[in-house]
Amino acid sequence: MAQAMRPNTAGGLFATDGKPHPRQDALLAVTLVLGLTSFVTAMFHDLHLLSSWTGLAGILTGAYGQWISVTTRERFGLILGLGAAGIGFFLGMAHGGLFGGLVD
Repeated sequence: MAQAMRPNTAGGLFATDGKPHPRQDALLAVTLVLGLTSFVTAMFHDLHLLSSWTGLAGILTGAYGQWISVTTRERFGLILGLGAAGIGFFLGMAHGGLFGGLVD
């Protein structure tokens, strides 16, 4: 029963591996901000340019972040940001798109 004497160093489901990941953390933060911005601005019909462009940027940064992510914490946050960015992007596209109202 040596495993019973070993302390739990994992710390939980979202624990990191104990190493710093500055690039992954930056992508996580950027994806969350872009996703939240896209999601909130998608609720306003006139802000379709902002919601569609921030949604597209959030999807791209989130996809790259998923590709290089290391820990469950990073992947969980990236999925939240990707979901919000995707919803904002598609609602922005439905309200006028990336160039709607600019090209006649």
